[in-house]
Amino acid sequence: MEVAKAGEVIFEPEYDRASEIKAFDETKAGVKGLVDAGISEVPQIFHQPPDTFGETYVPSASRYSIPVIDLRRVEEDRSTRKSIVEEVRTASKEWGFFQIINHGIPVIVLEKMKASVHRFFEQDVELKKQFYTRDFTKKIIHNSNFHLFTAPAASWRDSICCIMAPDPPNPEELPEPLRDMMVEYTDRIISLGNLLFELISEALGLNPDHLLKIDCAKGLSQLCHYAPACPQPELTLGTSKHADNSFLTVLLQDHIGGLQVLHENQWIDVPPVPGALVVNIGDLLQASRRKLQLTIRFRTERLIDLFSDLSCFYFSFYRMTVL
Repeated sequence: MEVAKAGEVIFEPEYDRASEIKAFDETKAGVKGLVDAGISEVPQIFHQPPDTFGETYVPSASRYSIPVIDLRRVEEDRSTRKSIVEEVRTASKEWGFFQIINHGIPVIVLEKMKASVHRFFEQDVELKKQFYTRDFTKKIIHNSNFHLFTAPAASWRDSICCIMAPDPPNPEELPEPLRDMMVEYTDRIISLGNLLFELISEALGLNPDHLLKIDCAKGLSQLCHYAPACPQPELTLGTSKHADNSFLTVLLQDHIGGLQVLHENQWIDVPPVPGALVVNIGDLLQASRRKLQLTIRFRTERLIDLFSDLSCFYFSFYRMTVL
């Protein structure tokens, strides 16, 4: 209800959120389907609460800057490795986030992986519908917003999650546009993840294999987000403020960026660095090692242009849990 200037009362149509969410989900077309239909206004289920945008934002050119760690020669030179371990320790403790370059995964592989994500989401909706589900016991889960029915506001994105370790689906079960690159990227990211857990173990003053021995790298899921250009980007977010309930997340951003980290009560940009991957220390690892205890929150903005990202989550178990 609103009160006009003249004093008359204006009654707005009642908003049936539950029905709108149900209708949206039943299309199985996601946010991409809304854009393809030519909408000019964002449905109310995607409107973020007003206080979402009231927090302080700091441009990336400020004195705050996400650490970028160069892994070149980390396996070849002891003094270099010692220096890198110290950088990892400082970044993990002070930020919980850092970017890595020269990590061993060729740029061409990263670009092909991003292209395969775009191909999946941009294919005909009927081909995507076969993977659309809210059964979180499945190894391949495609939908729009895992918490669609419980979150206060939906995020402007579609997603697909593939559980790739320790019991991955057969390659032929994976969506055709993702199949080859998902398998190759998984192999490469597992190798990189093992190295990262070694470096974090050493940064904690432990043996290099400590976190690996307690199965921090046992489970791996690949989560791909896709957010088409939004007609009213000021009303919604690609990913709302949250923390990862995993041991470690390795994130591949596209060139659009939009990722922000909450640091000292201010939102800081994580600008895309060509060939870089973003590493986030997850809640489970922080809980298991008090030396890393932080509350790391992040979100994704910038919905004016199409963006996508790919996150690899490490768990000690492999069934996806939606909180």
